[in-house]
Amino acid sequence: MKIALVYNRECENTTGVHLQKVIENAKISCDHFWTERFSQIPKGYDLYFRIDHGDYKYDLPQYLRPAVFYAIDTHLKKPYKKIKKQVGHYQVVFCAQKQGADRLRKETRVDTQWVPLGFDPQVHRKLDIEKKYNIGFIGSEARKFLRGQLIDVLRKKYPDSHIGGADFRKISEIYSASKIGFNYSIVNDINMRIFEIMACGSFLLTNRIKNNGFFELFQEGKHLRTYSNQAQLLELVEYYLNHDQEREKIAQAGRELVVNNYTYYHTVQKMFNYLAFKFGGDFNRLRI
Repeated sequence: MKIALVYNRECENTTGVHLQKVIENAKISCDHFWTERFSQIPKGYDLYFRIDHGDYKYDLPQYLRPAVFYAIDTHLKKPYKKIKKQVGHYQVVFCAQKQGADRLRKETRVDTQWVPLGFDPQVHRKLDIEKKYNIGFIGSEARKFLRGQLIDVLRKKYPDSHIGGADFRKISEIYSASKIGFNYSIVNDINMRIFEIMACGSFLLTNRIKNNGFFELFQEGKHLRTYSNQAQLLELVEYYLNHDQEREKIAQAGRELVVNNYTYYHTVQKMFNYLAFKFGGDFNRLRI
């Protein structure tokens, strides 16, 4: 099997890069192409695999088949509309969000499968270092949304924290040194940060994500804790900062769960095993 991977490699921490590493490590032949250079992608590949990168100006031409798409941003209003227009000529559309998979299946009749995001254990791992931060958060502060307001409150109340941007090569160091990893998913999505915090052995405290398969993946109180409003967030932060043993027990259970089930190896495995099931024949060589 030879695969054409189609995504924009604008940074080394994009989903496409993580998936490509898994495919290459599995000794499956693949070549990378930028979406905007679709006209340079030759015929003759056994599979054309497009990975969402947030830019929908270009699409795979319909003569490149068989083709599958890993759609990540279905939770965002404008990207969803563009994704919906493009999915009709893909044989399978994998979706990082369960709600996106269900909605696309209903509205387009395309074969959609829910495959959550994950983490790269070479990038996101637990380090044996001191827990010097009360709160750890890496990412956009999203000032227009409630996340920005909550971050302001946490930063003021807990100054011994790391809240803000960071080079992706520092993710493990920051979260491993954080007693609590904070997350707020802006549009009810199960984002990469959830898996990355847990992979680094930090206790995950995230907003409650509804009807998107969240509690099919994680168990409240065993793997993580969730909050519904600012008052509950602050109450939980204070409680777990003062109950180290209980906090670290949950953090360890969360880490074990994601390490065993939600690396990007598992992401590729779920997708490729489904393609082997759907198409059979030579596609069985994709099983990993």
